[in-house]
Amino acid sequence: MKDVIKVSDILLPNKNVDLEKWAVVACDQFTSQPDYWKKLENFCEGAHSTFNLIYPEVYLEDNKPARIASINAAMKKYVEDDIFDTVKGSFILVERDTPYQTARLGLVMSVDLETYDYTPFAEAYIRATEGTIIERIPPRVEIRKNASLELPHIMLLIDDRAKTVIEPLYAARDKLEKLYDTKLNMNGGHIRGYKVSDTEGVIKKIYALLDEETQNKFYGKVTNFLFAVGDGNHSLATAKAHWNNVKKTLSAAEAENHPARFALVEVENLHSDALAFEPIHRVIFNGGEKFIKAITAALSGERKVKMFTSTAEYTLCTAADSIDTIKEIQDFIDAYIKANPEVTVDYVHGTEGLKEVVNANDAIGIVMPTAEKNSLFDFIIKKGIMPRKSFSMGEAEEKRYYLEAKKIVK
Repeated sequence: MKDVIKVSDILLPNKNVDLEKWAVVACDQFTSQPDYWKKLENFCEGAHSTFNLIYPEVYLEDNKPARIASINAAMKKYVEDDIFDTVKGSFILVERDTPYQTARLGLVMSVDLETYDYTPFAEAYIRATEGTIIERIPPRVEIRKNASLELPHIMLLIDDRAKTVIEPLYAARDKLEKLYDTKLNMNGGHIRGYKVSDTEGVIKKIYALLDEETQNKFYGKVTNFLFAVGDGNHSLATAKAHWNNVKKTLSAAEAENHPARFALVEVENLHSDALAFEPIHRVIFNGGEKFIKAITAALSGERKVKMFTSTAEYTLCTAADSIDTIKEIQDFIDAYIKANPEVTVDYVHGTEGLKEVVNANDAIGIVMPTAEKNSLFDFIIKKGIMPRKSFSMGEAEEKRYYLEAKKIVK
């Protein structure tokens, strides 16, 4: 088999950096709540912070060239200022306490982008779980094009039903060197990181998930499906597109170990008790009564889904299966927006956040169902991909905070 996992050097801010101001939430969160990002910007002002190294998507239409130039300059300055320590040849075991869960575990490592494919039914080791919007990739490649570092919010899932990979490391965490231990800002909870030097042993356990007996037991056939993208699908697709551009300038020998070929990710076990799948709700702007009447008339079925405005509530009747419901609603929204371009959609975590956005914008909220997590791998094998924005790995505050980094240039 191909080597899917790469042991790379990982960069962490040194002891002089305030980690509470350094780590910020994934850039694709709170996209309809600019007050969140303004408050975060004020909190991080004047400090070394990943806020200065990312492009919050709430600002995607806001002077993009200047923002990208500022990000690249900040990356260069942080490297020149020598604010990073290098964790050589290791993985990092992550222990995250959120406002909703304790001890959510992950493993930070690099994966080979040559083994990732977001095409439905791709026979890749790393596969997308939801539809990839090709149009969303070029603007993100523009941000990455001249970047010297990557800071990942990508989270990959393994189907480790016996809990053989990550959980034993956590049980023995007292024997591992603690690399960081900090509160996370903006109600993000707390995070700890431990150095895992036995990368060979971990890799062996992960690859064991591809054993013929295990595969037949899980899926009724042998596949090479090792990692499912849980969060950051478009970020991983962007990393792949950037790598494909870089690769064109390299010889075959140079491409073998170029740092842009490998993406830094956090791996979590799908079957962790602390990992909850949460729905991602839809908010419709400029839809009005016309949209409400159209979607109500178009959908039918056994399941009842709540839709509301700031002044009224409605009921949508949809398919009994949660994933079919998500697909029906998303397909209708996509077709409606295509025919009515003044209407737009955003995706919001949590019912309270949904109410806030609806009330602030005179919008329409649709409360989505939760996708079943335990059958995720089997679903992707049989049906290719799930509908866009089918699930979230936790609420918005539980999304990955940027903490670790990796060089993507020589």
